[in-house]
Amino acid sequence: MKLIVDTCTDPAWNLAAEDYLLTQRSEPFVRLWRNADSVIIGRHQNAYAEIDLDYVTRERIPVVRRMTGGGAVFHDLGNVNYSFFDLQDRKFTDVVLDALRPLGIEGACSGRNDMVLPDGRKFSGTAVCKHKGRVLEHGTLLFDASTERLAAALKPRPEKFSGKAVQSVRSRVANLAQQMPAPISVEAFIAHLASHIGEALGCTPYAYTADDHEAIERFREERFGNPDWNFGASPACAVTNIRKFPAGLLEAHFDLRAGRISGLRIYGDYFFERPTEEFCAALEGCPYDRETIAGRLQTVATGAFFSGLSPDDLLSLFFYL
Repeated sequence: MKLIVDTCTDPAWNLAAEDYLLTQRSEPFVRLWRNADSVIIGRHQNAYAEIDLDYVTRERIPVVRRMTGGGAVFHDLGNVNYSFFDLQDRKFTDVVLDALRPLGIEGACSGRNDMVLPDGRKFSGTAVCKHKGRVLEHGTLLFDASTERLAAALKPRPEKFSGKAVQSVRSRVANLAQQMPAPISVEAFIAHLASHIGEALGCTPYAYTADDHEAIERFREERFGNPDWNFGASPACAVTNIRKFPAGLLEAHFDLRAGRISGLRIYGDYFFERPTEEFCAALEGCPYDRETIAGRLQTVATGAFFSGLSPDDLLSLFFYL
């Protein structure tokens, strides 16, 4: 088995590397890696129903869809990820738990895909997928992650979004760094995992080749760095938002289909010079992200459709504030 300790922290690149190592390579691999601040959602989840879109947009936190199932997770540099690629369908979580014991962490498997402390708090979640008989098992280890940013980013708006989609189950979580009798850095923690897992599985170090890098970049560009994959794969859902302005009350209803606005309807006691249907038609099919909608609104004579309202006012109608 070959061991990779990655230094890249770009979430789209890291998820592309996961896909590449699963689908394009045949050797067994172990991989340790970290992402900069990001939300990683499960393969069949509704991105909009899992996150506080306004928060992640304002904080410039990317949302990336992985190829495995399970729920949404928040990653930052205090979150260490592990991946096992093999032909054998076996549980590698025991190897991870064994690596934690010398650090004073007595963890156990719980439910279908969690690792927990004796008090029941979760510090890891795993997910599995298969490709032509080859198995990927990967997961997270909360080492010293920001639980505040985790809670803020993974805060869906049930009063706004409704639809049939796989939603995450929130659990009480704990950082491993606060459970250890002796403090260590995240870098030392990764080095410990690499040493213990490498010895347990008889690993040899592996460095990406130029061909590897080229292929991973291609996977990143075509899929994991592409909004059509990260948001467009979300199941259809309905969105409702109501805003009170000095110029009147506006109520917006629309559907999200493949990450784009569909069937926009606006109601309210506002004054207008041009039919609202024309405004709705101008937004039909627009990708549902703040920057794109803001740009589209700049091309529309908003004051003629909604007297006294600016493009920024109308932008707030599409996002919960």
